[in-house]
Amino acid sequence: MKERPTRADRFGLVHPAVDAHTLGLSSVAQLLQDCGYQSVMADAAACAAFGSPEDPQSVEIVERWIREHRITYLGLSYRLDPAEGAHLFGRLVYQLKNRCLLQEQGGPLKGLFFAGLPETCQRVRRQHPEAAGVFLGSETPAQTLAILGIDPVRLPHDLAAGMAYDEARLAFGKDLIARAGHLGVKPIPRGGYETFGTRTDSLVSRLRHVGMRGQLPLFRAHVGPYLPDRLQAMHLFQDWARELASDGLLDVLSIGTSQLTQASFGEDWGGRPNGGGVPLNSPDEFAAVWQAARPLLVRTYAGTTRIPELARMYEARINMAWHALSLWWFCQSDGRGPYPVRENLRQHLQTLRYIATTGKPFEANVSHHFAFRGGDDVTYVVSAVLAARAAKSAGIRYFILQNMLNTPKYTWGVQDLAKSRAVLGLVRELQDDRFQVILQPRAGLDYFSPDGETAKAQLAAATALMDDIEPRNPASPPVIHVVSYSEATRLADPPTVKESIQITRYALDQYRRLRARGEVDDMTAYPEVARRTQALLAEAHAVIQAIDAAIPDPATADGLYEVLARGFLVVPYLWECREEFRAAVQWQTRLLRGSVTVVDERGRPWRVSERLACVARQ
Repeated sequence: MKERPTRADRFGLVHPAVDAHTLGLSSVAQLLQDCGYQSVMADAAACAAFGSPEDPQSVEIVERWIREHRITYLGLSYRLDPAEGAHLFGRLVYQLKNRCLLQEQGGPLKGLFFAGLPETCQRVRRQHPEAAGVFLGSETPAQTLAILGIDPVRLPHDLAAGMAYDEARLAFGKDLIARAGHLGVKPIPRGGYETFGTRTDSLVSRLRHVGMRGQLPLFRAHVGPYLPDRLQAMHLFQDWARELASDGLLDVLSIGTSQLTQASFGEDWGGRPNGGGVPLNSPDEFAAVWQAARPLLVRTYAGTTRIPELARMYEARINMAWHALSLWWFCQSDGRGPYPVRENLRQHLQTLRYIATTGKPFEANVSHHFAFRGGDDVTYVVSAVLAARAAKSAGIRYFILQNMLNTPKYTWGVQDLAKSRAVLGLVRELQDDRFQVILQPRAGLDYFSPDGETAKAQLAAATALMDDIEPRNPASPPVIHVVSYSEATRLADPPTVKESIQITRYALDQYRRLRARGEVDDMTAYPEVARRTQALLAEAHAVIQAIDAAIPDPATADGLYEVLARGFLVVPYLWECREEFRAAVQWQTRLLRGSVTVVDERGRPWRVSERLACVARQ
């Protein structure tokens, strides 16, 4: 890029109509606005035209849009097929040159940018030197500004302060990985209690034993190789289970079963595609995994059909460490299962009542599924509270609060802390001698960079974020779901899982040492986190009170269905069942200062009271 942008420049941000991924673009638009630069998000007609630049009518629309909006820097986002994405960018560049729209031709465009998947970005860099910069999606705000040619000092002071926490944690992670001290982390013996590794071992027993020795947290990892040959995949996974058990770093093995296992267990699969994951198809095959994994605790995905039946089989064959259900999800709403949402809820509530008879914990895989689909931060908090109340009503004694951080990945760390503390505080209000909460944080699924060393640093930074949820409680978090650093590029094999746990343990230890010496901030009473937490608590309380006033029993399947159907929960990017849940998809959300917020048609935040009034009118 020959010159830096000025305040007189205008950035045009475009995504083809076939690609619905817009959160990254909206976050860049917000960042530019915060720095005093103008940006224009292309409307539907322009997006459609950019998606077919070889069409003469489309080229007319593209040129008219650029000139009418006085665009001087153009950014195209395409996060689908890499070959098509690079080809699309090339066709667009050709047409821009053909129309003499580039600055060196006397046109208005001073710079072109591309955002996409890592492979697409590599192709664009290699094939199209006209691109001034590319975005893989893992960039920090400061890195984003640098690629755009904007000096990060342009950030207003309050924004820079909000992002400084994230930059500091990432710097901590990079330094930790560069020193490679994590490679010396050794296993901690977990045995020493009577049921250890046996058919009667349990998460609660292990937490109690390890907690008394001051050795928390426990580490859980989700593992599942994919091979076209079913038997080879099954035997490879047994080998992996033995290796992970012998390494001694992992505590809980979560079996990443295939879609066929979840949807068609025990059936003749014939030539049906596996779709990834371990294709276990009989109770004995699950039992063989449990045996190979001694003395690890073992768990797996719930089924998407015959859900209570599979839960009983898991108990019998793998002594399920804990069960997990998604309530509104893994059904017709997301295409992951055959049941309508109401029937899915009924089966999940029936399964919850069975789980309660076993005394096993229950994990709600709920909040992050709303976040995946554009849900705001209030919905993230409220959906978790509703799941916890349903669990308690069904007789569950131990509730595992899974808390997926960095979701979406553009979320600021101070907002993640606020979300975590708000949801933890509200769910803990339900605690009594019959209901206990176990916090289990994890990094986000799309948070990690495709660059291995950067991803390792991000894992260390995410670990620091987990510890800052309750920084003065050495027993928190009691369980960490370790998402492997290879998440963006490949399935995690045992060596990757091992190093990811070593990074997590070492980062936790070193970060606590730095805090004790005053070398990193104690986030306990950090003013910006406290302000955001109180705001979320107030808004979540308002939504919950409105739900309780409008729906007779929101802890039942019918009640949970009505909560979604009436629009109390926000999910604008729901792909399936949009007409059925039109009240839930009607909202617009936007990333504002690191938090996902419901906005009006002009992009202005809606107060919760205004949203609830809208729900009441409907």
